[in-house]
Amino acid sequence: MKNLLLAALLLPAGVAGAQTTAPTPPADELRQRIARLDTEMFAAFNAHDVPKLMGYFAPDLEFYHDKGGLAGYAQTQQGFTQMSKQSPDIHRELVPGSLEVYPIPGYGAIEVGAHRFCHTENGKADCGTFQFTMLWQQKDGAWRVARVVSYGH
Repeated sequence: MKNLLLAALLLPAGVAGAQTTAPTPPADELRQRIARLDTEMFAAFNAHDVPKLMGYFAPDLEFYHDKGGLAGYAQTQQGFTQMSKQSPDIHRELVPGSLEVYPIPGYGAIEVGAHRFCHTENGKADCGTFQFTMLWQQKDGAWRVARVVSYGH
């Protein structure tokens, strides 16, 4: 009975989502796509190309950070701009083997992983490895990050 009730509650959401987005690609293709998008997005980050970087985020972005709280699109853009000015050598690397990708049928994908950020502070390398979860939305033929959870800072 509980399973039937759960299925009845989830079915309308799945049907509604399926009507507005393209079908989710097969797992291998989806993983490759998200890995490529991650690489492209952080190439823009590493190049301090904030306008290009922001093109990877949905206009209704919600960015949850365990130290900084919740930020929307404009706040995130300001944060990246300020970070690029304050730490012009900051760069990000995905921790090898940490990338996980899970499909969300009718919506997009979940990307989970760990990344390492390094910059010079007081003449010394300052690096940290942190966890992240990104919710990628496929809409109107484009993939954009709609939600980010960044933690372990």
